[in-house]
Amino acid sequence: MNWYQWLEDFVWGPWMVALLFGIGLYFTVGSGFFQLRRMGEVFRSTLGGLFSGQRESKGGISPFQAVSTALAGTMGTGNIAGVATAITAGGPGAIFWMWVSALFGMMTKYAEVALAVQYRITGPGGEHKGGPMYYMEKGLGMKPLAAVFAALCVAASFGIGNMAQSNSIAESAYAAAGVPPILTGTAVAAVVGFVVVGGGKRIGKVAEAIIPFLSILYTGACLYVLYCNWGQIPAAFSLIFHSAFHPVAAMGGGLGYGVSQAVRLGVARGVFSNEAGLGSAPIAHGAADAKSPRVQGMWGIVEVFLDTILCCTLTTLVILTAEEGKLWRCGLDGAQLTTAAFGVVMGDLSGYLVAFCMLFFALASMLGWCFYGEKALEYLFPHSGRAIGIYRFGFIALAVVGACVRVEEIWNLSDLLNGLMAVPNLIALALLSPVVFGTLKEGKAPRRKKKL
Repeated sequence: MNWYQWLEDFVWGPWMVALLFGIGLYFTVGSGFFQLRRMGEVFRSTLGGLFSGQRESKGGISPFQAVSTALAGTMGTGNIAGVATAITAGGPGAIFWMWVSALFGMMTKYAEVALAVQYRITGPGGEHKGGPMYYMEKGLGMKPLAAVFAALCVAASFGIGNMAQSNSIAESAYAAAGVPPILTGTAVAAVVGFVVVGGGKRIGKVAEAIIPFLSILYTGACLYVLYCNWGQIPAAFSLIFHSAFHPVAAMGGGLGYGVSQAVRLGVARGVFSNEAGLGSAPIAHGAADAKSPRVQGMWGIVEVFLDTILCCTLTTLVILTAEEGKLWRCGLDGAQLTTAAFGVVMGDLSGYLVAFCMLFFALASMLGWCFYGEKALEYLFPHSGRAIGIYRFGFIALAVVGACVRVEEIWNLSDLLNGLMAVPNLIALALLSPVVFGTLKEGKAPRRKKKL
C-alpha cells in the first residue's frame, strides 16, 4: 500500500464521515430544520425565479449558472455508477442513509454557499470572487489556512477534475467504437480549451445548457423504466427501509450487509455525490450575481436535493425494480449494474444511454473543476494573468495525458486531496456558524396572516 493510499483511508475514515454528518446535523438543528420548514420558500426563491424573468445576470454569472456549474462538478459518475456501488457494497439500506446525509447536507451546503456570498470580493471588472478561501481570510483572519485550501483545490482540479474524467471518456469511446484514446483525449482537450479560454462566464453558459439537458434526459429515461416496473416500486422502498436497520443477505445467502456498513457507505456516498462540506461548490456560487447570501444559500439546498434526493433515488429505484427486485444481487457493480438495470426494459439502447450520459457528465465535470481551480489560483496569485494562462494550458494538456494513461492512482490521490480540502472548510463552517444563522434571518419572507 502506497503512503497516500494509507493517508486516503485515514482521511476518509469514520471520523471524517462523522464530522461531515455532525456539521450538517448542527446546522439543521440550529436552524430549526430550515430545509424542511421553509422548503416552499426555497423552491419559490430559486427555481421559481426561472419562470419570472430572474434568470439573467448583470455581472458575474447568474445564480442558475452558478448552480449548473456546481452540479457540473458533482453529477455524473457518482449518480450513475456510485449509487450502484453503494447498493452492492452496503446493501439497499445504504440508500436510506444516503438520504439522511443529504437531508443534513442541505444545510451544510447552505452554510458554505451563504458564507461564500457573504465574504466574496468584487474584481476590477465587476466579476465576483468567493469561496472558502475568502471566508477563511475575511471571516476568520486565517489567510495561511485559506492558501492551503486554495492550493489543494488547484491540485485536485488536475486529478479528479481532469485526468480521471478524461480517462473515463476515453475508455467509453474505445469500448463503444474502438476510438484510440489519443484521438479522444485530443477531442476532449479541444472542447475544454474552447470553453475555458472564455473564462467563468463561458463555463457558466455551457454548464447552464448541458446540465439541464442531461438531467432531463436521464430523469426521463428513469421515469420510463419505473413506469414499466411500476408494480415493483413499493417493494423497492420497503427493502430500502428494512435493510437500513436490519442485516440483509448478500447474493447466494452469504455473510450479508451489516447495518454499520450500510450507514458508513450511505453517508460517504452521499457526501461524494453532492460534495456538501468539501468546499468546491461555494467557489461557483460565490461568483454568482446573487441577491443575498440567504437566497444563494437556498440554491445550495436545491443543488443537494436535485443531485442526491432526486437523481440518486431514481437510479436506485431503476436498479432495485429490475427483474422483480433480483438484479441487484447478480454480481455486477458500478456502471455495469446500472446499464443492466436499464437494459431489462430498454434493451441494447441502455448501453448507449448510460455511455452518453456518463460522457457528457464527465465533460461537464471537467469544466466545473476547471472553474474551481482557476478561481483558487486567482486567490493565490491575484495579479498574475500569466499564472491563469499557464493553468489553462496545463489543464488542456493534461486532458490528453489523462486519456492515454492508467489513472487508478490519480483517483486515489484526488480523493485524498478532496478530503484534505474538507478539513479546513469544515473548521471554518463551525467557527462561522453565528454568521450562517444570521443569514437565515436576513430578508426573511413574512408569514401570511390568517384571515379572520
